[in-house]
Amino acid sequence: MPPERSGSAELSRDRPPFRAEHVGSLLRPAELLAARERCADGRLCAQELAAIEDQAIRDIVRRQEEIGLRAVTDGEFRRAAWQIDFLKGFSNVAVSRSTVRVSFHTEQGDIDRLPSALRVTGTLARPRPIFVDAFRFLRSVARAVPKLTIPSPSLLHFRGGRQAVDERAYPDLEGFYADLARVYAQEIGDLAAAGCRYLQIDEVNLAYLCDARLREEVRRLGEDPDRLPLTYAELINHSIGARPRDLTVGLHLCRGNFESAWLAEGGYEPVAEVLFNAIDVDGYFLEYDTDRAGDFRPLRFVPRGKLVVLGLVTTKRGALERATDLIRRIEEASRYVPLEQLALSPQCGFASAGRGNRLTFEEQMAKLRLIVEVARQVWGP
Repeated sequence: MPPERSGSAELSRDRPPFRAEHVGSLLRPAELLAARERCADGRLCAQELAAIEDQAIRDIVRRQEEIGLRAVTDGEFRRAAWQIDFLKGFSNVAVSRSTVRVSFHTEQGDIDRLPSALRVTGTLARPRPIFVDAFRFLRSVARAVPKLTIPSPSLLHFRGGRQAVDERAYPDLEGFYADLARVYAQEIGDLAAAGCRYLQIDEVNLAYLCDARLREEVRRLGEDPDRLPLTYAELINHSIGARPRDLTVGLHLCRGNFESAWLAEGGYEPVAEVLFNAIDVDGYFLEYDTDRAGDFRPLRFVPRGKLVVLGLVTTKRGALERATDLIRRIEEASRYVPLEQLALSPQCGFASAGRGNRLTFEEQMAKLRLIVEVARQVWGP
């Protein structure tokens, strides 16, 4: 049986986050991936690729709306990866291959790879809008609420620490954080002017700071893992502080999402109090599909007025969850935060990069359809 519903007007959720959500990225169609390859080797011009992207986005927006999602994304179809395309839009951000090999974990074993590394090589600036045109197109083809996702500003610091930020440009990291918040605020301001009223910030690093092994890596870089959550909270707040009152901002946390693999493990307890009370966002998209994310006890820190979107449906494999299991877990979470402050989603995107996770397009859509159905059972239409 679904948990008993409250009589609160909050149940209608006229504003996002809605009761049934998804995180952002969706599996790219084969024809889009093929077009990207042809463009990369010169057999297709950028204008032709953009036309193929436009049609793929029209199609995926319709599919999202047909299954009943009230907020839709463009599937991140214009991006090679969830973070790089945005961050390299700032001046003096260089993308290179990391010299540190990391192990992503899968159910079949580990995958060793050298992830992309980001370096700040000079003073940060935003020479032109980055995702504003992409948002305008999404808005033009969506009947549902168009949601845009962007990576957290913390990514320009976490993977390299002080060494990743040019000391001549920024002898003091306070100046770096101030400039970083400024260029983010410029982009968010232009997005708002273009009509964006639902923005999601993908903040993986706070989840990484829940992993004991990665906390040691942070110390090795000369940073304090206990202080960083507060530093990143201030950075995010300064980045979004000038947004219009009617622009909803959600914060998504996950532990890595690369071809059905993950990087970090550990519950939210080390960051929960800062996460839920020091960051001025409206809702949280939290990974909760397996025990690598811990239990629901950290939700006791969630204040009234903020929504928690429970990422109970995995994007890392195609097997479909049972509705009864999802309802049971929602009931468990409601012991720590009221039911009217909860919602449901996948734990992460389906394709953080072009190749995506190891499931089919129809398996992906079945999971999204299940989320809509369970949300209706628990919270009503």
